Amino acid sequence: MGQGLSSIPAWELDKFIEDHLLPDTCFRRDVKAIINIMCDFLKESCFQDAAHPVRVSKVVKGGSSGKGTALKGRSDADLVVFLTKLTSFEDQLKQRGKCIQEIKKQLYKFQRERHIWVKFEVQSSWWPYPRVLSFKLSSPQLQQEVEFDVLPAYDVLGHVGIYGKPDPEIYRKLIRECTSLRKEGEFSTCFTELQRNFLKHRPTKLKSLIRLVKHWYQLCKEKLGKPLPPQYALELLTVYAWECGSKAPYFNTAQGFRTVLELVTKYRQLRIYWTEYYDFQDQDISSYLHRQLRRARPVILDPADPTGNVGGSNSDGWGRLAGEAKAWFRYPCFKNKDGSPVRSWDLYPLTVLPGGQEMQKGREEFQLDFCLGVCWEVLSNV
Repeated sequence: MGQGLSSIPAWELDKFIEDHLLPDTCFRRDVKAIINIMCDFLKESCFQDAAHPVRVSKVVKGGSSGKGTALKGRSDADLVVFLTKLTSFEDQLKQRGKCIQEIKKQLYKFQRERHIWVKFEVQSSWWPYPRVLSFKLSSPQLQQEVEFDVLPAYDVLGHVGIYGKPDPEIYRKLIRECTSLRKEGEFSTCFTELQRNFLKHRPTKLKSLIRLVKHWYQLCKEKLGKPLPPQYALELLTVYAWECGSKAPYFNTAQGFRTVLELVTKYRQLRIYWTEYYDFQDQDISSYLHRQLRRARPVILDPADPTGNVGGSNSDGWGRLAGEAKAWFRYPCFKNKDGSPVRSWDLYPLTVLPGGQEMQKGREEFQLDFCLGVCWEVLSNV
C-alpha cells in the first residue's frame, strides 16, 4: 500500500483514502462491539472484588477510535479509567501501578468467564510507576482484534460539556503539580475528553486528511525505523494547516497534504498553540504559557494540556521526518495533471486582539508578530 500512495496522482487521493484508509461498516461495528465489552467490564465488574473499595466515575474512549480518525485495518483504543480513589495528580502517579495490576488480574478472570482472548504486551518491569496496561482483545464471534491501552487517571475535570472551557483553577493546579513533580505532560490522560472533543466534531474531510497524514507517517516509521516525533504532533499539524489555510468543509486534499508536509520540513520554525481550553487571561497560566512558548522549537502545545509540548524533545526524529517529506514532493501525489507542482495553502493565522476581535494577517505582516490563539512564527527571534 505504501507504493500505492507514492504512485497515486494528486486528483485520486480522495479515492485512495476511501478505498484504502476508511474503515468499512462491518469493521467499525465489530470494533465498537469489542470496545463496548471492555468499557462495560471496566465500569461494572473490574473492581468489584478489589481489597479496598474502588469506584469508577467514568471510562472515556480516546485514541483514533474516540476521535473518529481510525485507519482501516488498524484498530486501537485508549480507554482512560477515572477512579474516585485518585484525588490528585500525585495520587495518579503513585497509585496507578496498583490499579493496573488489579485490572490485569481481573482481565484474566473475565477472559475465562466470557471466552474472549486477551494477549498482554510485555512491559518493562523496572519502571516504578507504570502508566498503561497494553493488550489485544478479540472475540470468537467477531473478526477483528483491537489493541487497547488502559490508563487509570485522576478525574480532575468532572463533567465535561462538548464546548465548555475548564475552570482556570484546574490548569493552575496542573501547572503547580507538574512543576513540583517535574512531570510536565505526564497527566495528559486526565484531559482525554478535551483532546477527543478537539478533533471529534471537525469536518469529515479534515478527518480524512488526518488519516492520510497518519498513513504517510506509518510508512515513514516502517522505512526509517528510528524514533520519530509522536503521531499526535502530526495530527495537530494537520488541524493547524486546515484552520489557517482553508477552514472550509471541502478542500483540495493534495493541497492540504502538501501543506502539512511543508510544515514538517519547517519544524525548526514551529510554535503552535490553541486557546480553546486555556488562554492568557489568568496571570499564572499566562506566565507559564510564555515560558513554554520560549522553549526551543518545535513547540506544539497539546490543546488540552499546556504542560504537554508534543513537538519537543526529538529534533533528530523531526530531521529524519523532514528529509522524507522533502523526498515525497517529487511524487505524483503532489503534481497536477499538467505536471506542475501542487501548491500548498497560504497560511494566514488569526491574531486575537485584546477586545477579542479576530484580525486576519497577511503573511509578511504576520511573520514578525506574536499572536494569541493558533500561532506559527516563522521569523521571530523570541
